Amino acid sequence: MSADLLTKDQPNTQSSTQHTSRRRIALPMAGTDVRPTETRITEYVPGQQEAGVQLASLADMLRWAKNYTQSRSIWPLGYGLACCAIEMMASAQAHYDLARFGSEVFRSSPRQADLMIVAGTVSTKMAPRLKRLYEQMPDPKWVISMGQCATSGGEFYDSYSTVQGVDSIIPVDVYVPGCPPRPEALIEGILKLREKIEKQGLKIQGEDEA
Repeated sequence: MSADLLTKDQPNTQSSTQHTSRRRIALPMAGTDVRPTETRITEYVPGQQEAGVQLASLADMLRWAKNYTQSRSIWPLGYGLACCAIEMMASAQAHYDLARFGSEVFRSSPRQADLMIVAGTVSTKMAPRLKRLYEQMPDPKWVISMGQCATSGGEFYDSYSTVQGVDSIIPVDVYVPGCPPRPEALIEGILKLREKIEKQGLKIQGEDEA
């Protein structure tokens, strides 16, 4: 059919098809959305709208860099006392993979360790040995109390031969509850210790000074 015989009842489908195809391949202008009819609602998420530049002193920057590297390479002492030590060893296996957080190197010497995991019941006979191992660890050093027996005596709380909490002998940084705690709980305790190491010596924004 020629273009001369077209009427109002018979539109030019060829030209309309070409016009439609041209609209499909047309690229949007810069700064416009592909679907201008849809309204995009942006929800406010705390922490994403802070300024991208923060001012700090050189000493704070160096201290933060030191804390960051220490928190990413904590070497525990291979020291187990009771059934919690089995869970501690399981956390280093492939199923839980403590190596993801840089803490898979269990050292046999306290002079090469940063972290003492008190995993199990501490008897009065073991207490002076535990304190000596802690004193032989170089600074900085940290302690995790793993399980109820190490934290408060556990089921042996009324025993004359059990220490009622290892914090009566050495300072403790993180307490991991459970009897015994699962490997995931120990990993969570190590992650909490990492957060504590990152903040040491620094004033956290938004927190009041003591």
